[in-house]
Amino acid sequence: MSETVATMVQEAKAGIQNLTPSEVSAEAEAGALLIDVREEDERRNNGVIPGSVPAPRGMLEFYADPASPYYRPEFRTDRRIVLVCASGGRSALATATLHRMGYHDVAHLDGGIRAWVEAGYAVDETQ
Repeated sequence: MSETVATMVQEAKAGIQNLTPSEVSAEAEAGALLIDVREEDERRNNGVIPGSVPAPRGMLEFYADPASPYYRPEFRTDRRIVLVCASGGRSALATATLHRMGYHDVAHLDGGIRAWVEAGYAVDETQ
């Protein structure tokens, strides 16, 4: 194996904006779109940041590409976007990917929803 996932995440984090839970809270209040890239069972079992939009990591590029039949209109290159996952690895990789796709006002929650909860911020339960 020439590259590990840990190396890939480290490289992604070096080239993107890594936000703290308090910074993400402020971003959300200012109107940023929070995208949760975790799988449905993770969101159901661990809750979600209020107002976040689900977009599982495996579908992110398809949701974000206007040429894709799966494109979702809330993905706009002119909008501030903050990605969230469980601990910050998938969201870092996803942030780097969106940046490559032309989304330049994009960041992620470093530490993921775990850091969010540890910082005392609320999560909503999902059905």
